Amino acid sequence: MGGVSVGADPDAPPRDPGLQPERTRLAWRRTTLSCTVAAVLAVRAVLHGGATPAALAVCALIGVLCLGFLLVAQHRIRALDATPVPEALAPRHARAAALCAAALALCAATLLV
Repeated sequence: MGGVSVGADPDAPPRDPGLQPERTRLAWRRTTLSCTVAAVLAVRAVLHGGATPAALAVCALIGVLCLGFLLVAQHRIRALDATPVPEALAPRHARAAALCAAALALCAATLLV
């Protein structure tokens, strides 16, 4: 398509992606690293204060949510690597990432209270 994305203005100059896909890839990697660190710290906090069944269940849920976010992020990173002009993030993947992040925040709040 000559560097023009679908739905773009035909009179606009071709898009020069520059380093934008690289920055996006790095942002996904930073976010997954932050998610992993938060999950590890949550597990550490629970185990340090005595592991109750409810706290262990929350830790397991945090692990599952973190894994789900990692899968979405890896899918997006691969999509960014596949083509010079990647397609937009699919709405279902965006929803999954947002829901995982919101659920992780809720789990963290549960552990702090």
